[in-house]
Amino acid sequence: MTARPTARVLIDSPLPQLDRLFDYVVPDALIETARPGVRVKVPLRTVGRTVEGYLVELGEESDADRPLSELEDVVSPVVVLPPSLYATARRAADRAAGSAGDILRLVIPKRMVRAEKAWVAAPRPEVPVVPDDARAWAHEVMAPYPDLAGAVAQGERIALDAPPRPGEAGPAWAELLAAIAVETLAAGRSAVVVVPDHRDEAHVLTALAARLPDTAVVRDDARRSGPERYASYLRLLSDVPCVVVGNRSTVYAPAHDVGVVLVWDDGDPLLAEPLSPGVHARDAALVRQEVEGSALVFAGITRTTDVERLVALGWVRDIPMRRRESPRVVLSATREGESRGTRVPSAAFAAAREALGRGPVLVQVARPGYAPVLVCADCRTPARCAHCAGPLRARRPGAVPDCTWCGRSAPAWSCTACSSPRLRMASSGSERTADELGRAFPNTRIIVSDGEHQITHVDPKPALVIATRGAEPFVTGGYRAVILLDGDRMLMTEQLRIAEACLRWWSDAAALAAPGAPVHLVGVAGPAARALATWTQPAYARTELAERAPLQMPPVVRVAAVEGTATAVAGALAQLRTDVPALSEAAVLGPVPREDTAVRALVRFEYAQGRAVADSLRASVIAEALRGRRRRGAPPGARNTLKVRLDVPDLDL
Repeated sequence: MTARPTARVLIDSPLPQLDRLFDYVVPDALIETARPGVRVKVPLRTVGRTVEGYLVELGEESDADRPLSELEDVVSPVVVLPPSLYATARRAADRAAGSAGDILRLVIPKRMVRAEKAWVAAPRPEVPVVPDDARAWAHEVMAPYPDLAGAVAQGERIALDAPPRPGEAGPAWAELLAAIAVETLAAGRSAVVVVPDHRDEAHVLTALAARLPDTAVVRDDARRSGPERYASYLRLLSDVPCVVVGNRSTVYAPAHDVGVVLVWDDGDPLLAEPLSPGVHARDAALVRQEVEGSALVFAGITRTTDVERLVALGWVRDIPMRRRESPRVVLSATREGESRGTRVPSAAFAAAREALGRGPVLVQVARPGYAPVLVCADCRTPARCAHCAGPLRARRPGAVPDCTWCGRSAPAWSCTACSSPRLRMASSGSERTADELGRAFPNTRIIVSDGEHQITHVDPKPALVIATRGAEPFVTGGYRAVILLDGDRMLMTEQLRIAEACLRWWSDAAALAAPGAPVHLVGVAGPAARALATWTQPAYARTELAERAPLQMPPVVRVAAVEGTATAVAGALAQLRTDVPALSEAAVLGPVPREDTAVRALVRFEYAQGRAVADSLRASVIAEALRGRRRRGAPPGARNTLKVRLDVPDLDL
């Protein structure tokens, strides 16, 4: 009897115990369409129903003790899971103690039948032709970086400090990324550009639109409709190179013959994936580079400690500019005779007044709104909501304060410490700053850009632009002055990486200044301020690494968070000690109580121990999931009693 082919299927399920390949016999009716990479339907005996999955590979029928089930159906003959994508997802998931299916769910859009039929009926995309003038422009933009083009062509891992200035129609960094993508496409290979948000994406797309035909650029983000996203994904699967631009999940985009993956501003928290297994775009890019051998470029105005660690190890090559560019940064402090509570010192005020005669001035603030923080006017105790203990705020002058958490108003508030009914504004948001500066600069146009007032571009006419961090609009030619306020308040945030984040926020705003325009950092001293003034962000990252090394803090070491019931966490930690005996005595912090009956422990471990730690914790997650599996007829109860996340982005110790 002729042996029938066996299909190895990855079931699309969030259950950790199903994160493996299951064998199914391919019936004769499906032999022609059952190809690796297609969507299939298979029976799952444990639940007695049919589920969907991906056919990963084909093999010969095995001599198993029990007969194999047959494939139920092929959902679509279109191959949506290339081997390289599965290999990347599998390795990234194993590194993070997660499921490959969870990663593929982020990458592969839901099937849209009409879009698929239209794609199948459409002719093959034309091979893009890069104009000679576009390639000459790319060479010119990349010229300040010695041997950058050669390093990309040879598939190296590279760290770049982008030029901190405006470009012709957008930021200079967007032109640099576009130039690398154009050069790669001219060589007949695809380029993948990963940026944090839609504003950055728009800058890169604008730079590419001026150099490449529309058919050569693929936009990949979740802001489009389902059919549009699925059609774009099918375009990536064709054997025609392209430039794909998108957000964090774009790092997995299965474009044809990828020559380079470019990750912009890897320190932005938007590149940290919140969904399980929580693989950061930076780590996914490193895994992909190892799987495919393409070049990898980490670019930014600043340098994160994560990338600087890789540079120090020699794993990533630093390619600096031949001639370093830097803005003119002034550490602006209060002068003698000025009140220490002065928010805008006289030097910064004078710089803004002088610059307004020539163009727009950017003022960066920490928070949106009018008065985001209220305190007791008598004892300075922070004002809290009586219902949920959330912080109170004022939306406008004289308004009844309301809670930022639950939204309830507090018309009869009284201090819990001294019973005073009087409130005081402890901070100024973007709207209150605009109100104050509007009175200080009469007859001046005031523009507010924050979460509620999203503005991406401002014309080069005189104006005061009040923007929260990360929401600064772009101005052609640059701002004539930049005033960075609330730096001291930003540094007071209780986060491990807050100084690194502040330096990134300030540097990104400073990069929007016109060449030679003053950038005033108000009321801040210390290492981060000096790094901004001297424009030595990589040196600051090296200093941060040196200080964290004796404390065993990330990214010097990796950290895993283990959360669940006390019994489940204790069992996982005990098994981890057994599986990885090389862990130090101080490797485990906790467990400490969390919400309800849950506890959490942190595990610090060396990078060389990463695979062993991930395998052990993953085995514990699967074991707990199997113990919590509900039997038929049993009452509902807790099922997932153990959660694990490696490389926690915002570590709160």
